[in-house]
Amino acid sequence: MSPSQEVYSQPISEFNQQAARGQTVNPSQRGNEQELHQLYQLLIEPIADLLPSDPNERVIFIPQDSLFLVPFPALPDANGKYLIEKHTILTAASIQVLDLTRRQRQRLPQTQTDILIVGNPTMPMRGEQRLSPLVGAETEAQAIAQLLNTTPLIGSEATKARVIEKMATSRIIHLATHGSFDPERGIGSWLALAPTGSDDGFLTAEEILDLQLSAELVVLSACDTGRGKITGDGVIGLSRSFISAGVSSILVSLWKVDDRVTAYLMGEFYQNWQQGSNKAQALREAMLRTMQQYPGVENWAAFTLIGEAE
Repeated sequence: MSPSQEVYSQPISEFNQQAARGQTVNPSQRGNEQELHQLYQLLIEPIADLLPSDPNERVIFIPQDSLFLVPFPALPDANGKYLIEKHTILTAASIQVLDLTRRQRQRLPQTQTDILIVGNPTMPMRGEQRLSPLVGAETEAQAIAQLLNTTPLIGSEATKARVIEKMATSRIIHLATHGSFDPERGIGSWLALAPTGSDDGFLTAEEILDLQLSAELVVLSACDTGRGKITGDGVIGLSRSFISAGVSSILVSLWKVDDRVTAYLMGEFYQNWQQGSNKAQALREAMLRTMQQYPGVENWAAFTLIGEAE
C-alpha cells in the first residue's frame, strides 16, 4: 500500500504537535489515540498478517517523506494494543543505508573500548538567553556511567572540543543535553555542549559530517534529535550525520522529551542491553517498562533506533 502524503501527513502533524507540547508527565493518559490509530489503519493493517508472530523478531521500517516522523512503536490496533507490544522495531533511511550500517558494524575495531557519557553540560547562550540546565540529564548520565563503569563528562568538563576528541575513540557515545533540529537545511541541527573561549558550544550536524567515527552505538538523549529536513531519502539532520561519519546504530528522539522519564527509559535500555538483549530488543523492553510507569505515549514512544540491532 502506498497512501498519498496528503492522507497520512495530517495525523502525523497533529500527533507531533501534541507530543511536542506534552512536557508535563501524565501517567493517566494514553493520549493521541485517534491520530495514532488512523496511522495504524493506513500503514499496518494491510500488512499485519505478514508481520512475524515472534515479538523478538525484528521489523525494520524504511519510511518515506513525513513517515519518518511516525512513532511506529506507538501505533495501536483496534484493541488498543501497541505495535511495540507485538514486535521489535527498527528504522532505516533506505536499503542502501541499512547495508552501510551493517558494513560499519562489521568493521568496528575490536580495540575500540572507550565509552563517552555526557550529561547536562554548562549550557551555552542561544541569542541573549542561556539554555536551561537539565538536572535530569545529569542524573541520567551519572546512573548510566555507573552502569557502564566509566566517568561521565558533566558541566564545564563537557566542552565541544573534548567531546569531539573522545567521540573519535569511543565504542558507545551517550549525549544527554539540549538538542534542536533545522527543518530548512537539516545540517544546522545541533547539540548543546559547554562553550569555551574558542567556540560557542553548539555541535552541528554539518560538523559531525566531517568526523571519522566508528562507534557501535550513539544515543542522543535530547529533544528532536531524530528530526531535520525531510526529503524523499530520509531526514537530513543529526542522525544522518552520525551514520555518515561511521556510526552503525543511533538512538534518537522524534519530539521534545521529559528528562525524568528519559532518564528512566535509558536506564532500562542499558540494563537490558548489558543483560544480553540486542539493541532493538533492549529498547522494546525499556519502552514496555516505561509504559507501565508513565503510560502516556508522549513519555515512552519518542525514541527510535536507526541502523543495526546487534
